[in-house]
Amino acid sequence: MGQSQGRARAGRPKPETRHATREGEEQRRRRGDITRPQPQPDATAEEGQRRPPRSPATMDTFFLSHGSPTLSIDEKIPARHFFKSWVPAKVAGDQPPRAILVVSGHWETATPAVNVIRGSNDTIYDFYGFPKPMYQLKYPAPGAPDLALRTKELLEQAGFGPVKEDHSRGLDHGAWVPLMLMYPDANIPVCQLSVQTDRDGTYHYNLGKALAPLREEGILILGSGSATHNLRKMGPFDAPVPQWVAEFDTWLKDSLLSGRYEDVNRYEEKAPHGRVAHPWPDHFYPLHVALGAAGDAAKAEQIHQCWTNATLSYASYRFTTNS
Repeated sequence: MGQSQGRARAGRPKPETRHATREGEEQRRRRGDITRPQPQPDATAEEGQRRPPRSPATMDTFFLSHGSPTLSIDEKIPARHFFKSWVPAKVAGDQPPRAILVVSGHWETATPAVNVIRGSNDTIYDFYGFPKPMYQLKYPAPGAPDLALRTKELLEQAGFGPVKEDHSRGLDHGAWVPLMLMYPDANIPVCQLSVQTDRDGTYHYNLGKALAPLREEGILILGSGSATHNLRKMGPFDAPVPQWVAEFDTWLKDSLLSGRYEDVNRYEEKAPHGRVAHPWPDHFYPLHVALGAAGDAAKAEQIHQCWTNATLSYASYRFTTNS
Protein backbone atom coordinates (compact mmCIF):
# COMPACT_ATOMS: atom_id res chain seq x y z
CA MET A 1 0.00 0.00 0.00
CA GLY A 2 1.42 3.38 -1.02
CA GLN A 3 2.31 5.84 1.71
CA SER A 4 -0.35 8.31 0.66
CA GLN A 5 -3.03 5.66 0.46
CA GLY A 6 -5.08 4.14 3.25
CA ARG A 7 -8.41 2.47 3.69
CA ALA A 8 -11.10 5.03 4.40
CA ARG A 9 -12.91 4.31 7.62
CA ALA A 10 -16.41 2.96 7.46
CA GLY A 11 -18.82 5.75 8.26
CA ARG A 12 -20.12 5.74 11.79
CA PRO A 13 -21.16 8.60 14.03
CA LYS A 14 -18.61 10.00 16.38
CA PRO A 15 -19.58 9.40 20.02
CA GLU A 16 -20.17 12.35 22.29
CA THR A 17 -17.15 12.92 24.50
CA ARG A 18 -17.08 14.41 27.95
CA HIS A 19 -13.96 16.53 28.01
CA ALA A 20 -12.84 17.84 24.63
CA THR A 21 -14.71 20.56 22.81
CA ARG A 22 -15.13 20.45 19.05
CA GLU A 23 -17.49 22.06 16.58
CA GLY A 24 -20.99 22.31 18.01
CA GLU A 25 -20.04 21.30 21.55
CA GLU A 26 -19.87 24.89 22.82
CA GLN A 27 -23.54 25.25 22.00
CA ARG A 28 -24.32 22.03 23.88
CA ARG A 29 -22.29 23.26 26.83
CA ARG A 30 -24.40 26.41 27.02
CA ARG A 31 -27.58 24.31 27.03
CA GLY A 32 -26.17 22.25 29.89
CA ASP A 33 -26.13 19.00 27.89
CA ILE A 34 -22.55 18.11 28.80
CA THR A 35 -21.64 16.66 32.15
CA ARG A 36 -18.47 17.12 34.12
CA PRO A 37 -16.11 14.12 34.31
CA GLN A 38 -15.71 12.20 37.53
CA PRO A 39 -12.66 12.88 39.74
CA GLN A 40 -9.56 10.89 38.90
CA PRO A 41 -8.58 7.91 41.08
CA ASP A 42 -5.22 7.05 42.51
CA ALA A 43 -3.25 4.10 41.17
CA THR A 44 0.21 2.64 41.20
CA ALA A 45 2.58 2.42 38.24
CA GLU A 46 6.15 1.91 37.25
CA GLU A 47 7.96 5.03 36.18
CA GLY A 48 9.93 5.33 32.95
CA GLN A 49 13.46 4.08 33.25
CA ARG A 50 16.43 6.22 32.36
CA ARG A 51 17.87 5.23 29.02
CA PRO A 52 21.30 6.48 27.88
CA PRO A 53 21.11 8.24 24.52
CA ARG A 54 22.02 6.00 21.58
CA SER A 55 23.28 8.85 19.45
CA PRO A 56 23.28 12.59 20.03
CA ALA A 57 21.82 13.07 16.56
CA THR A 58 19.00 10.54 16.79
CA MET A 59 15.81 10.85 18.81
CA ASP A 60 13.47 8.04 19.77
CA THR A 61 9.75 8.61 19.31
CA PHE A 62 7.04 8.33 21.94
CA PHE A 63 3.35 7.70 22.40
CA LEU A 64 1.91 9.37 25.50
CA SER A 65 -1.50 8.69 27.00
CA HIS A 66 -2.51 12.09 28.35
CA GLY A 67 -5.83 10.95 29.80
CA SER A 68 -7.96 13.58 31.52
CA PRO A 69 -7.22 17.33 31.37
CA THR A 70 -7.14 17.23 35.18
CA LEU A 71 -3.68 15.75 34.76
CA SER A 72 -2.65 19.41 34.76
CA ILE A 73 -3.56 19.90 38.44
CA ASP A 74 -4.46 16.59 40.09
CA GLU A 75 -1.55 15.20 42.09
CA LYS A 76 -3.41 11.89 42.61
CA ILE A 77 -3.00 10.85 38.98
CA PRO A 78 0.18 8.73 38.85
CA ALA A 79 0.81 9.71 35.23
CA ARG A 80 1.37 13.28 36.42
CA HIS A 81 4.40 12.16 38.40
CA PHE A 82 5.66 10.15 35.43
CA PHE A 83 5.51 13.17 33.15
CA LYS A 84 7.22 15.35 35.77
CA SER A 85 10.06 12.80 35.92
CA TRP A 86 10.68 13.16 32.16
CA VAL A 87 13.70 15.47 32.29
CA PRO A 88 15.19 14.29 35.63
CA ALA A 89 15.02 10.66 34.47
CA LYS A 90 16.33 11.62 31.01
CA VAL A 91 13.58 9.57 29.39
CA ALA A 92 14.26 11.15 25.99
CA GLY A 93 18.04 11.36 26.42
CA ASP A 94 20.62 13.63 27.98
CA GLN A 95 20.08 16.67 25.77
CA PRO A 96 16.85 18.60 25.19
CA PRO A 97 15.38 18.31 21.69
CA ARG A 98 15.87 21.09 19.19
CA ALA A 99 12.09 21.25 18.79
CA ILE A 100 9.03 19.10 19.47
CA LEU A 101 6.42 17.86 17.00
CA VAL A 102 3.19 16.82 18.74
CA VAL A 103 0.58 14.71 16.97
CA SER A 104 -2.48 15.28 19.14
CA GLY A 105 -5.77 13.41 19.19
CA HIS A 106 -7.47 16.77 19.70
CA TRP A 107 -6.75 18.13 16.22
CA GLU A 108 -8.69 16.45 13.44
CA THR A 109 -8.61 17.66 9.84
CA ALA A 110 -9.58 16.20 6.47
CA THR A 111 -5.97 16.41 5.23
CA PRO A 112 -2.76 16.91 7.24
CA ALA A 113 -2.25 20.33 8.79
CA VAL A 114 0.55 21.96 10.78
CA ASN A 115 0.42 25.09 12.92
CA VAL A 116 2.98 27.61 11.71
CA ILE A 117 3.38 29.95 14.67
CA ARG A 118 5.95 32.76 14.79
CA GLY A 119 6.16 33.89 18.39
CA SER A 120 4.61 32.10 21.34
CA ASN A 121 1.93 29.44 21.05
CA ASP A 122 -1.46 30.28 22.52
CA THR A 123 -2.85 27.88 25.15
CA ILE A 124 -6.15 26.34 23.96
CA TYR A 125 -8.67 25.37 26.66
CA ASP A 126 -10.50 22.74 24.63
CA PHE A 127 -12.40 21.30 27.59
CA TYR A 128 -15.31 22.44 29.74
CA GLY A 129 -16.79 22.08 33.19
CA PHE A 130 -13.45 21.79 34.99
CA PRO A 131 -12.01 23.74 37.97
CA LYS A 132 -11.33 27.41 37.24
CA PRO A 133 -7.56 27.18 37.93
CA MET A 134 -7.19 24.94 34.87
CA TYR A 135 -8.29 27.82 32.64
CA GLN A 136 -5.64 30.06 34.14
CA LEU A 137 -2.74 27.80 33.22
CA LYS A 138 -0.49 28.97 30.41
CA TYR A 139 2.10 27.16 28.32
CA PRO A 140 3.61 29.84 26.05
CA ALA A 141 6.16 27.64 24.31
CA PRO A 142 7.72 29.21 21.21
CA GLY A 143 6.26 28.21 17.92
CA ALA A 144 8.38 26.10 15.59
CA PRO A 145 7.65 27.49 12.11
CA ASP A 146 10.75 25.97 10.53
CA LEU A 147 9.80 22.54 11.87
CA ALA A 148 6.22 23.02 10.68
CA LEU A 149 7.37 23.81 7.14
CA ARG A 150 9.89 20.94 7.22
CA THR A 151 7.08 18.60 8.29
CA LYS A 152 4.91 19.88 5.48
CA GLU A 153 7.77 19.35 2.99
CA LEU A 154 8.37 15.75 4.07
CA LEU A 155 4.68 14.85 3.96
CA GLU A 156 4.08 16.39 0.57
CA GLN A 157 7.18 14.71 -0.85
CA ALA A 158 5.75 11.39 0.36
CA GLY A 159 2.39 12.04 -1.30
CA PHE A 160 0.40 13.17 1.74
CA GLY A 161 -0.32 16.64 0.42
CA PRO A 162 -1.66 19.15 0.25
CA VAL A 163 -0.65 19.98 3.83
CA LYS A 164 -2.48 22.99 5.23
CA GLU A 165 -0.67 25.71 7.17
CA ASP A 166 -2.60 27.07 10.15
CA HIS A 167 -1.12 30.40 11.26
CA SER A 168 -3.34 31.01 14.29
CA ARG A 169 -3.92 27.73 16.13
CA GLY A 170 -2.00 27.31 19.38
CA LEU A 171 -1.52 24.18 21.49
CA ASP A 172 -4.51 22.06 22.49
CA HIS A 173 -4.55 20.27 25.83
CA GLY A 174 -3.29 17.06 24.24
CA ALA A 175 -0.05 18.97 23.73
CA TRP A 176 0.29 21.53 26.51
CA VAL A 177 -0.94 19.45 29.46
CA PRO A 178 1.78 16.77 29.22
CA LEU A 179 4.39 19.27 28.00
CA MET A 180 3.88 21.61 30.96
CA LEU A 181 4.87 18.71 33.20
CA MET A 182 7.65 17.36 30.96
CA TYR A 183 9.27 20.67 29.99
CA PRO A 184 7.92 23.20 32.52
CA ASP A 185 10.16 26.04 31.37
CA ALA A 186 8.22 26.18 28.07
CA ASN A 187 11.44 27.10 26.27
CA ILE A 188 11.49 24.40 23.57
CA PRO A 189 9.78 25.28 20.26
CA VAL A 190 6.63 23.24 19.62
CA CYS A 191 4.38 22.67 16.64
CA GLN A 192 1.45 20.32 16.08
CA LEU A 193 0.36 17.97 13.33
CA SER A 194 -3.26 16.91 12.90
CA VAL A 195 -4.79 13.45 12.44
CA GLN A 196 -7.28 12.30 9.80
CA THR A 197 -10.03 10.27 11.43
CA ASP A 198 -11.59 9.18 8.13
CA ARG A 199 -8.40 7.22 7.42
CA ASP A 200 -7.01 4.11 9.09
CA GLY A 201 -4.04 3.02 11.18
CA THR A 202 -1.92 2.03 8.19
CA TYR A 203 -2.32 5.49 6.69
CA HIS A 204 -1.08 7.09 9.90
CA TYR A 205 1.77 4.60 10.25
CA ASN A 206 2.94 5.47 6.72
CA LEU A 207 2.51 9.16 7.48
CA GLY A 208 4.84 8.65 10.43
CA LYS A 209 7.38 6.91 8.21
CA ALA A 210 7.54 10.03 6.07
CA LEU A 211 8.58 11.99 9.17
CA ALA A 212 11.44 9.66 10.11
CA PRO A 213 14.18 12.09 8.91
CA LEU A 214 13.19 14.48 11.69
CA ARG A 215 14.67 12.08 14.25
CA GLU A 216 18.12 12.74 12.80
CA GLU A 217 17.53 16.49 13.04
CA GLY A 218 17.10 16.65 16.81
CA ILE A 219 13.29 16.67 16.68
CA LEU A 220 11.29 14.90 19.37
CA ILE A 221 8.16 13.34 17.86
CA LEU A 222 5.38 12.80 20.39
CA GLY A 223 2.07 11.11 19.70
CA SER A 224 -0.39 12.27 22.36
CA GLY A 225 -3.64 10.38 22.83
CA SER A 226 -4.84 7.50 25.00
CA ALA A 227 -4.19 3.77 24.86
CA THR A 228 -7.92 3.34 25.55
CA HIS A 229 -10.48 6.09 25.12
CA ASN A 230 -14.16 5.35 25.67
CA LEU A 231 -15.44 8.24 27.75
CA ARG A 232 -19.02 6.96 27.74
CA LYS A 233 -17.93 3.97 29.79
CA MET A 234 -15.85 5.84 32.36
CA GLY A 235 -16.50 4.79 35.93
CA PRO A 236 -16.40 6.55 39.30
CA PHE A 237 -13.33 7.41 41.34
CA ASP A 238 -12.26 3.93 42.44
CA ALA A 239 -14.01 1.73 39.89
CA PRO A 240 -12.09 -1.43 38.90
CA VAL A 241 -10.81 -1.89 35.37
CA PRO A 242 -13.36 -3.88 33.32
CA GLN A 243 -12.18 -7.04 31.64
CA TRP A 244 -12.83 -5.83 28.10
CA VAL A 245 -10.63 -2.75 28.42
CA ALA A 246 -7.89 -4.66 30.26
CA GLU A 247 -7.85 -7.22 27.46
CA PHE A 248 -7.42 -4.53 24.81
CA ASP A 249 -4.67 -2.80 26.79
CA THR A 250 -2.83 -6.09 27.30
CA TRP A 251 -3.19 -6.95 23.62
CA LEU A 252 -1.74 -3.57 22.66
CA LYS A 253 1.26 -4.01 24.96
CA ASP A 254 1.93 -7.57 23.79
CA SER A 255 1.59 -6.60 20.13
CA LEU A 256 3.94 -3.64 20.41
CA LEU A 257 6.57 -5.39 22.49
CA SER A 258 6.46 -8.41 20.15
CA GLY A 259 6.85 -6.25 17.05
CA ARG A 260 3.43 -7.11 15.61
CA TYR A 261 3.05 -3.65 14.17
CA GLU A 262 0.84 -4.71 11.26
CA ASP A 263 -1.64 -6.06 13.80
CA VAL A 264 -1.56 -2.71 15.61
CA ASN A 265 -2.22 -0.93 12.31
CA ARG A 266 -5.25 -3.20 11.81
CA TYR A 267 -6.39 -3.07 15.43
CA GLU A 268 -10.10 -2.91 14.58
CA GLU A 269 -9.78 -6.38 13.05
CA LYS A 270 -7.06 -7.87 15.23
CA ALA A 271 -7.60 -6.52 18.73
CA PRO A 272 -10.16 -7.76 21.24
CA HIS A 273 -12.81 -5.09 21.79
CA GLY A 274 -11.03 -2.68 19.46
CA ARG A 275 -14.07 -0.59 18.60
CA VAL A 276 -15.21 -0.47 22.21
CA ALA A 277 -11.80 0.65 23.48
CA HIS A 278 -11.75 3.29 20.71
CA PRO A 279 -15.25 4.15 19.45
CA TRP A 280 -13.55 7.00 17.60
CA PRO A 281 -9.89 6.68 16.54
CA ASP A 282 -8.69 10.22 17.23
CA HIS A 283 -6.77 9.29 20.40
CA PHE A 284 -5.22 6.14 18.91
CA TYR A 285 -3.83 7.37 15.60
CA PRO A 286 -1.08 9.44 17.28
CA LEU A 287 0.40 6.08 18.35
CA HIS A 288 0.53 4.92 14.74
CA VAL A 289 2.32 8.10 13.66
CA ALA A 290 4.93 7.82 16.42
CA LEU A 291 5.43 4.12 15.68
CA GLY A 292 5.85 4.72 11.95
CA ALA A 293 8.30 7.56 12.52
CA ALA A 294 10.59 5.18 14.43
CA GLY A 295 10.94 2.86 11.42
CA ASP A 296 9.99 -0.72 10.57
CA ALA A 297 12.68 -2.23 12.79
CA ALA A 298 11.89 -0.09 15.82
CA LYS A 299 11.68 -1.66 19.26
CA ALA A 300 8.78 -0.76 21.54
CA GLU A 301 9.06 -0.36 25.30
CA GLN A 302 6.31 0.49 27.76
CA ILE A 303 7.52 3.34 29.96
CA HIS A 304 4.42 3.95 32.07
CA GLN A 305 1.11 2.32 32.96
CA CYS A 306 -1.72 3.34 35.26
CA TRP A 307 -5.50 3.65 35.16
CA THR A 308 -8.13 6.16 36.15
CA ASN A 309 -11.93 6.08 36.02
CA ALA A 310 -12.03 2.36 35.13
CA THR A 311 -11.48 2.76 31.39
CA LEU A 312 -8.78 5.42 30.94
CA SER A 313 -5.42 3.76 30.34
CA TYR A 314 -2.36 5.96 30.66
CA ALA A 315 -0.08 3.40 28.98
CA SER A 316 2.83 5.20 27.30
CA TYR A 317 5.52 3.81 25.01
CA ARG A 318 8.99 4.56 23.69
CA PHE A 319 9.91 3.48 20.17
CA THR A 320 13.67 3.01 19.90
CA THR A 321 14.98 3.46 16.39
CA ASN A 322 17.45 1.10 14.79
CA SER A 323 18.87 3.30 12.06
